[in-house]
Amino acid sequence: MTQTNTVTVHILDKEYCIACPSDERAKLESAARYLDGKMREIRSGGKVIGADRVAVMAALNITHDLLHKQQHSDQQATSTRDQVRSLLERVDHALANEGDDQGA
Repeated sequence: MTQTNTVTVHILDKEYCIACPSDERAKLESAARYLDGKMREIRSGGKVIGADRVAVMAALNITHDLLHKQQHSDQQATSTRDQVRSLLERVDHALANEGDDQGA
């Protein structure tokens, strides 16, 4: 059973204590660093004022990137399936022709 610990992360100069399974600590810290970087990037752009608005913009940007990557991954998976299906058809065809050649 995984033990839950409290992890302290710093995001945009604020400290947050978050309950987290001990085996997920490194991932949580990495996510917090990534979010902090995105929020600092948005804040330094100067067009968005207020921590709440910076957080929402960061969340929208991260979500957009994630959805774009998922869509790209789905397209690659479909392409790979189509390629495998084509190869299987070619193998089936070659095997069928080989059987015809042996029967002659």
